[in-house]
Amino acid sequence: MNTKTCARNLAAAISLAWAASAMGAPTAAPAVPGEMAIKAAKHAVTAYRDDVVETLAKLVSYNTVADKNFPCERNPRHQAFKAYLKQEAERLGLDFADYGCVAVVGLGKGDERVGLVAHGDVQPVDASKWKKSPFELDRTSEPGRLLARGAEDDKGPIATALYAMKSLKDLQVPLSKRIELYVYMAEESDWAPLEAFMKTHTLPQMNITLDAEYPAVTAEKGYGTLAVTMPKTAAAPPAGTPFVKAFKGGFFGSQIPEDAEALVANATPALEAQIRARADKQAGMHYQFDRQDKDLHVTAKGLSAHSSKPEDGVNAISMLADALAVQPWPDTTAGALVNFLNEMVGTGYFGEKFGSIAYRDAFMGPMTFAPTVIRQKDDGGIEVAINIRRPQGKTAEQLTNEINAALAQWQGAHVQLANVAMQIGDPWVQKDAPQLPVLMKTFAYFTGIKDPKPVAIGGGTNSRLFPHAVSFGPAMPHTVYTGHSEHEFITNKQLLLNLEMYTAVLAELAK
Repeated sequence: MNTKTCARNLAAAISLAWAASAMGAPTAAPAVPGEMAIKAAKHAVTAYRDDVVETLAKLVSYNTVADKNFPCERNPRHQAFKAYLKQEAERLGLDFADYGCVAVVGLGKGDERVGLVAHGDVQPVDASKWKKSPFELDRTSEPGRLLARGAEDDKGPIATALYAMKSLKDLQVPLSKRIELYVYMAEESDWAPLEAFMKTHTLPQMNITLDAEYPAVTAEKGYGTLAVTMPKTAAAPPAGTPFVKAFKGGFFGSQIPEDAEALVANATPALEAQIRARADKQAGMHYQFDRQDKDLHVTAKGLSAHSSKPEDGVNAISMLADALAVQPWPDTTAGALVNFLNEMVGTGYFGEKFGSIAYRDAFMGPMTFAPTVIRQKDDGGIEVAINIRRPQGKTAEQLTNEINAALAQWQGAHVQLANVAMQIGDPWVQKDAPQLPVLMKTFAYFTGIKDPKPVAIGGGTNSRLFPHAVSFGPAMPHTVYTGHSEHEFITNKQLLLNLEMYTAVLAELAK
């Protein structure tokens, strides 16, 4: 029986075992990783514990935030990042190919391939919130942590993947499959170039995405956005009437906002005292109050987080609106926005106040519904964008109809919205991942966590585009994922644990 047939039979056997396990049928517990896989993993952390940090330091030094003036294949910073990646790959004895928006680092030969999927672009960053430059690996401010934009999402995983491959090469681990690391340069902004690339490139038969969490991710919620615009108000309320003159906050759509500001006109000392008292009751918020003649300027600071995990942050937009909920406000542009946030969203993040839209799935969890960005429109209106992460359980049509019904009811009692824009993405579930038993046994062996099970996440990764793909790390379960936040880091310990597990998994899957 030739190597290809053996590989196919092994994959089929693993797939059948996983299917039986998922249906509750008894299966033998998978063995721990093989002797060679464990040896390679230990070699990786012994030989490259310092090198992997140095490579990460160089990777994060490139500001690979998307630039609207350049497509990803012509972005000079992206080109510089790829040039370094090529240099590093060749230094480690790996091959490299540049396809514009996608770079591929490879090890070995063979028609059968195992793919690793990561991205080299990063989310926008507010440099003023960092102790050092977000594009410099900060190894000293918080001992044990490596802070930088991209440290966890996804440049840490790229560095560990490179040294995992290098370790297999060092020990001349026999491989029957080629290993390929795919580094996409526009994951955070535009998936179209990757989809175009896939039309002309044959992808590996089995893939692991390094862009989420452990033990393994087999389901992702659908990404969506509801953007509503309050109309420009023709006139201010009667003289002397307190009203909300301005309201702003947020940074980008997939980040729980850390900052928000409001300006309350004609604010009496008594009204200010009420707002202060309500704000004081909020956990995790910090406020600053400044008088500007008769106006009160309120600055709110919460905690940024990935918008797929609103529970990990403190939403400054929602909380500031709540602090102002000491009275109904006149329907000025900003006042109508505050009323809308308080009546339709509140300080929760499950859409429980927004008509009948709230729901949950037994495996994927609840839909999350969190305001992330407020934009001042050129015509004088104000738009609030609400980030939606929806599980299976409702169709896009049903959810759309429920949202429209809730909006219609609110408008009937308040103001006619100037504009409503809605995008409802589909949830994704992977039902055919033959590599899962290997991922589970490897994770259990190196972490000591018994009987791990696949999980679902709110985020969306490129797993849904690659054949038989699931995510494997880089974040541990039940820990705060720091990607997209203004305090992104990976610990030294986690970086090395990832290196061990990636090395062992590749040794097992490609042998």
